[in-house]
Amino acid sequence: MQYQVQGIVIRSMDYGEGNKIITLFTREMGKVAVIVRGAKKLKSRYGSVSQLFTFGDYLFFRSGQLGTLKHAEIIDSHHRIREDLHLSAYASYMAELTDRLLADYEANPFLFDQLNSAFQGLIEQKDMQIVAFIYEMKIWAQSGYLPELEVCVACRNDSHTMAFSPALGGMLCEKCRHKDPQALSLSPGTLKLIRLFAQMDIRRLGQIDVKPETKASLKRLMRAYFDTHIGVALKTRGFLDQMEKYGV
Repeated sequence: MQYQVQGIVIRSMDYGEGNKIITLFTREMGKVAVIVRGAKKLKSRYGSVSQLFTFGDYLFFRSGQLGTLKHAEIIDSHHRIREDLHLSAYASYMAELTDRLLADYEANPFLFDQLNSAFQGLIEQKDMQIVAFIYEMKIWAQSGYLPELEVCVACRNDSHTMAFSPALGGMLCEKCRHKDPQALSLSPGTLKLIRLFAQMDIRRLGQIDVKPETKASLKRLMRAYFDTHIGVALKTRGFLDQMEKYGV
C-alpha cells in the first residue's frame, strides 16, 4: 500500500552499501521506518531527505514492517541544527526520546507539532535546555509518565511549599515530606516553572531567561524522575553530559 505523509527524520542508519533506513515521526501515522535506496550515493536525489532532523513530504510503499521511499520533498531541512554542535546535541536528544518512548504506527499530531516547533525554537536561538525540558515533559505526558505536579501525591492537598519525590512520582507537601526522605527541595520559582512547562505549548514559547541554578534544579529533578520511572538508556544524554563536563 502507498502512503503520503509529512514527517521528520528522527533516526538515520546505513543499510548495505548505498542505502539508508530512516525512522520518520509522521503527523499521520506516528513512527514509521522506511528504506531509502541509494541515499548514500554522491549524486542521490534522496541523500538530503534522509538526513537527521529533515522535515518533509514523504511518499512510500509498504507491504510489511519496512516501507520503501518512492518520492520526497523537503519542507524544512533544519540544516542550521546539523551545522551547530550544541543545537544538534539537543535536537538529537529530543529525537532519541521520541524514537525510544513512542510506539510505532501511533499517530500523534500534537506531539509531531511540538517536535517540529522545538526544532524551530532551537534555530530561533531560544534556550536549548528549556526547549528540551518542555518537549521531554510533552513526551512524558503522551506516554503516560507525567508526574503529579499540582497536588501532594500523599494527601492530595495543594501547597506553596513542595518537595519533589521521584520515588513516589510527584510532589510532597511539608506535612507529608517524611514519606520520602530523599525528596528534592524546590524553590518557589522552580515549582512554578515546572508546573508551567507541563502545561506550555512549545509553539507559544517566547524568549525566556531562567537562572542557571534553576535550570540545574530542573535538570536534577527530571533526571531523577526519568531514571526512576522510565529508565531508558539514552546515548544522546551521555553526550550532553560530556559536553557540559568539559565545557564544550
